[in-house]
Formats: sequence, C-alpha cells, structure tokens
Amino acid sequence: MRILLVGCEYVGTTTLAKEIYRWGAEEMGADFGLFHDHWKIPNVTGHWPIDTDSFMSQAEQEGLLALAPKVKEQMQRHSLYYHIQPGAFRKGHEEEQGFYSDYLAIGMHVEDSVYGPLYFNYGADGQPGARSIVKKTVERALLEVAPDFVLVLMEASPASIRSRMKASPHPRQIVREADVEHVSSRFREEYERSAIPNRFSLDTTSAGVDETLAEFAEKIEPFLSADDVRRRERRLTIRQLKERKQ
Repeated sequence: MRILLVGCEYVGTTTLAKEIYRWGAEEMGADFGLFHDHWKIPNVTGHWPIDTDSFMSQAEQEGLLALAPKVKEQMQRHSLYYHIQPGAFRKGHEEEQGFYSDYLAIGMHVEDSVYGPLYFNYGADGQPGARSIVKKTVERALLEVAPDFVLVLMEASPASIRSRMKASPHPRQIVREADVEHVSSRFREEYERSAIPNRFSLDTTSAGVDETLAEFAEKIEPFLSADDVRRRERRLTIRQLKERKQ
C-alpha cells in the first residue's frame, strides 16, 4: 500500500496514520516501518514510531524558523525529491534505499504547496521553487514509479477545527484560527488539481477515530493492489487456522 494523507491541521491526519499503521499490519501484514511527516516547518525531522529521538528540540526548531525563506524552500524541496526516488518504490528493493515495502506519508508536496507560500514566504508563483511546478514534478515522478499511489483528503468543518485547536492545542501550531477556512479551501483545491487518479476524501467533523478508520478501509478497497489482496487473504487464512486449532 502507498498512501498519502493530506488536510488542514487538526483534521486528524496523524491520528489516522497511526491507526492505518496498526490496521495495515493486522489486516495484511503491511510493513510501513514508519510514516513520513516532514512538511510542517519546523517539524521536519524524525519518523513515528521508530525515529522519535530525531525530533527537534525547541531550541533547534527556533533555529530552523530563523532560516531565510530560500533555505527553507530548498530544504523542503530536496526532502520532497528524496522521498520520491525510484528506489523507494522498487518492489523488493525498497530497503536498499532506506524505505519499506509499504509507504505511508502525511502532507508531502500538497501540504508544502499550501503552507510554504502562506506561512514561510516561499513557493508562490513567481518565486524560486514555485510549488505549482514542484507539485507537478513530484506527481509525475510518483505516477511513473508508483501508479498505485492513493491520495486521501481529510476534512472537517471550520467550527470543528477551531474547537480542536482550543481543546488540544499543538505545540508550534501552524494554522492560525483566522485562516481555517482559507487553508481548508486550499487543501481542497490542491486535491482536486492533483494528477493522482486514485483518491478519495474523508470528513472527520463528527466521526470518531474508529468510524474514520472503518470508512478509510471501505474506500481504500478499490485501490488495493493484487499483492495487497493476496497478503490479506493469507492473513485471513492463518487466522482461521489458528481459530480452528483453538
């Protein structure tokens, strides 16, 4: 499985990613290994759950935020290109490039296209590294080496997002309360403009984690690869055999 979750901060992308990580392992023995979430500056290092020691300290985050926009732009663009190298998706050889057989990411080029121009002064049309161009480059590369990639847009009502902001504020929150409608609209725009054909959306306004995961599992079904289906069938057979022995 190759999955990219995108959406405005507080819609639940990280929460769902952790559930997909668990669900994929249980249902079909998926080996995500970790998930990639490096595109909300200054949270650009480390991987959940195996590389949390690499997360930046507050002082390190302050130093990153002080960098010039052109440095932030180059850093994020290079990170994006690293994460779409062909070796990351070459079946049976992913680990040679430091990746895993299954791929789970949050944000990537879509998130960078929204947040870069709005909050970090890079990536707008007319600036170096315009994200309207970078996004096309990333998606063209993805579709060449990973045509089964699935794009999932997560949304929630502005009132729900603001409520979550107040109830459980994030350290280093990116999205300003006044910007919720605009940011949500921008994610929808980038989703609709995406060249990735395999895609669907989820609304978490009133859905709990279990309900959202169940909807995800239902909607991902048409996009599962033949290998995913075989792995799931093997997993089911093993479970059935164990139940009979008991």
